[in-house]
Amino acid sequence: MVEDSSGDDRLLGHYRGVPLPNRGSGYSGILPDKITIYRRPLERRARTPAELAELVRHTVWHEVAHHFGIDDERLRELGKY
Repeated sequence: MVEDSSGDDRLLGHYRGVPLPNRGSGYSGILPDKITIYRRPLERRARTPAELAELVRHTVWHEVAHHFGIDDERLRELGKY
């Protein structure tokens, strides 16, 4: 999903859902997970189209990592933050 902004220009994307490791055997009837990318903050940070493409790619992978249960601390440890 793409939205203009979250209202916080520091936020480039957001994962909403239950990370895979946190889903129990009774996991059902839950709305699908959603990743939102915020267009305006990304565009403001990028100086070139190539830089914008890289920021979008990085942001999407970052949010997908949250889907798999990888938190920001672990991403920092892995050098991916």
